[in-house]
Amino acid sequence: MSSPSNSTHLSATPTVKYGERLIEDGQLITFPNPRPGRSYSVQITLPEFTCKCPFSGYPDFATLHITYRPHEKTLELKALKLYINQYRDRYISHEEAVNQVLDDLVAACDPLDMTVTGDFNPRGNVHMVVEASHRRPS
Repeated sequence: MSSPSNSTHLSATPTVKYGERLIEDGQLITFPNPRPGRSYSVQITLPEFTCKCPFSGYPDFATLHITYRPHEKTLELKALKLYINQYRDRYISHEEAVNQVLDDLVAACDPLDMTVTGDFNPRGNVHMVVEASHRRPS
């Protein structure tokens, strides 16, 4: 039996995993709206959103709900997933997280309108829901 110091699965220096690299390099990607001129709604649920409390450092968990009506571009889902995972070690308030996600998504796809809702898991007997909306100027 080999000792842990001789094992090939242990490393003295941390190695960046491929998923971490993809998350770090992730950019929001869009593609052309397949039905421009038609008003329709896209609803996306991201049940594994995480960030860290900027005051305590404790992890916060939420389900993000994104609803938007595309204009000329729509969001690519894998890129959205990688973008959202960039928040997992970020120290940010619930309010700022939801508003920043909205700002970044609006900048990426310029929707007719969009709402981002963060339904944060209760912590210390407190449950919080934050909702931020955008409407494209006419």
